[in-house]
Amino acid sequence: MKYFFVLVVFCHSALASSGDLSLDLNRELMTTVNQMPQGGAYSTGRDAFNALVDRIQFSGRFLKIDHLLKAPSFCSSATYVVFMETLERLQRSRQLQINAAALPRLMVKDEKGSYLPDGFGVWGRWNANGPGTAGLFHDLKMGDNFADDGFYEAKAGDFLKIFWTWGQGVGKNERGHSVVFTRVVPSAARGREVQKVCFWSSHGYEDGRESGMGEKCVPRSNIQEMIFSRLTIPSNVNEVLSSQFKHENTYLSSLLDTASTIEEARRETNTFVHPPLWNE
Repeated sequence: MKYFFVLVVFCHSALASSGDLSLDLNRELMTTVNQMPQGGAYSTGRDAFNALVDRIQFSGRFLKIDHLLKAPSFCSSATYVVFMETLERLQRSRQLQINAAALPRLMVKDEKGSYLPDGFGVWGRWNANGPGTAGLFHDLKMGDNFADDGFYEAKAGDFLKIFWTWGQGVGKNERGHSVVFTRVVPSAARGREVQKVCFWSSHGYEDGRESGMGEKCVPRSNIQEMIFSRLTIPSNVNEVLSSQFKHENTYLSSLLDTASTIEEARRETNTFVHPPLWNE
């Protein structure tokens, strides 16, 4: 659940083959993850929002992302910085062209200087309750959304929305976490063999590390539901300028006040559900 400034963030073989095939985008995203600072403090207040605004900027025709800034963050702000920094690196290496007119629409605030509400624009989708990243990737056709409870198709560098609760645990009553998937324990385990799931984001730790950005592993049994989002066509970020891209995703914007289900979240984001490969 999130509130303005005083924010509480509880925090493939079947996949589309189209995309920017010359790029290993998951590797690019993990390169960004591995550059990010450790810690900086976990916060859901004004300090974290101010730090996010400082991190996400543009100058002329280029994104200007300060991903090395060590400052307070929350889960969706941390993953958004990874997303934006990866786009910036692709842009500066001329592997991605971003229309200059699209850059203001990637910022955290709108043209009037107000923070984008949940479900509105790019950041508002990413930061929304429920399947925010999946909603953005679906609306811009930037990537594939899939459910993979057995981790047969998941790859390091996939964005992942974790839901900790069953039933009506999407939206109003949500407890969730926006992360970048990194690995499973034991390594290469699948299905029922997976003991722990590891991911990068901003969170607290039980091992004495400073809260904030970093990798964390949790028992697989703690995770009730998941939606993975894999970036495949970064050039479609320019679709923010298309008349087909609606400023508001009404499903995502409704989730501050409305309880939803994982089934509805998957339908609204065209999430492909990989069936488990083990016997029930």
